[in-house]
Amino acid sequence: MIVNERFTAYSNSLDRGNTQLLDEIEAEALRTDVPIIRKETQICLKLFLSLKKPGRILEVGTAVGFSAIFLKTYNPVECTITTIENYEKRIPIARANFKRAGMEDSITLVEGDAADVLPQLCGTYDLIFMDAAKGQYIHFLPHVMRLLSVDGMLISDNILQDGDIIESRFAVIRRNRTIHKRMRRYLYELTHHKQLVTAVFPVGDGITVSSKKI
Repeated sequence: MIVNERFTAYSNSLDRGNTQLLDEIEAEALRTDVPIIRKETQICLKLFLSLKKPGRILEVGTAVGFSAIFLKTYNPVECTITTIENYEKRIPIARANFKRAGMEDSITLVEGDAADVLPQLCGTYDLIFMDAAKGQYIHFLPHVMRLLSVDGMLISDNILQDGDIIESRFAVIRRNRTIHKRMRRYLYELTHHKQLVTAVFPVGDGITVSSKKI
């Protein structure tokens, strides 16, 4: 763990919790080994939503719809969400969850690989939440930059790879070295991009928060 587990448990205990529906969807996902944004990341997202108040949100990586419903629930203003998912088995579950939440009219699920979908999207988004295959973040970045509005916020999840990101590539399991290399490149691009101001937070499995300044 990057952050002391006792501190994480304590800080999580201070959160006021989520809606009953979100708790149910989270429990169902965890029972079936579907990854869900961690509690401490959820807490941060609530803060960022309250500060940014995004009218249009793009999510890369739907899974079973928990995070899209979460973003819609805790955004203090009305919004529309476009979310992209490629895993066929999870798509019907996500659609069913959107219906359970009564959000099927405001959340649009686009089926397909984000590498194919992102170039087809038009307009700009006030908040983009990146929560897909970590090794693909760097490939999505040019499209994300085109779609992110000026003053828009880009939040990328799971960027610390359970702490592996701070290790030498030779200390990382061989099968993870490509992802390790690509994520390090992604972090460098975010923090050195002339259009972005980026901070890296050791929250959950790590998040970056970037603001597009021009």
